[in-house]
Amino acid sequence: MQRSLKFYLPEWAQDWLEVIVPGLQLLLIVIAAWLLQRLLRRVLARASAHYGLPLELQVPIRGLLRWTILTSTLLLVLERLGVSATVLWTAFTGFATVGAVAFFAAWSVLSNLFCAFLIFTVGPFRIGDTIELLDTAEKPGALGRVVDINLLYTTLQEGTAEAPAALLQIPNALIFQRVVRRWKGGPNTPEPPVRAAPSGATPAPPPALAGADPAPKI
Repeated sequence: MQRSLKFYLPEWAQDWLEVIVPGLQLLLIVIAAWLLQRLLRRVLARASAHYGLPLELQVPIRGLLRWTILTSTLLLVLERLGVSATVLWTAFTGFATVGAVAFFAAWSVLSNLFCAFLIFTVGPFRIGDTIELLDTAEKPGALGRVVDINLLYTTLQEGTAEAPAALLQIPNALIFQRVVRRWKGGPNTPEPPVRAAPSGATPAPPPALAGADPAPKI
């Protein structure tokens, strides 16, 4: 192709053929990818209007098409620049393997982080609410007032009469695996039922009264 272009280009441009030809090829690849993306978006829009596809289904399809076209375009551009496809595939598989191992190693931490993001955005409960985690319909779980929500744990102040200051730290991922009963916090909200301490538990000593005389020494 470069030899045929030498007959049509002036002498000053012939020295730039090694730059002009790859540049034109890269430009054509980018333009073709842009046109293909616009064409597929129009086809998807018409198909969605014709078959009544919901928006929740259209968004992931658009994202899949967009990333597929971008990835293919990037691979073609790198190939025209002289990067071997074998080298790219080897590097990709290596990074994917390391990423998969790291992902599974930190799965518990990542799941708690993601569930914390859901708690902050969806808002199943807020600080000041009282919640109860139900294992089953017959077996109650943890019950307490939400006093703190961080990236790993949700802290509950246990609602027992004998130990009102006990704190429970529940992993955020565990909350989305249980049925949650919620009492919204507020001045006009009735107090949730107080659960008695389990049998055999030692009741907490009452707090000392301010100004009370100390016990006499014997």
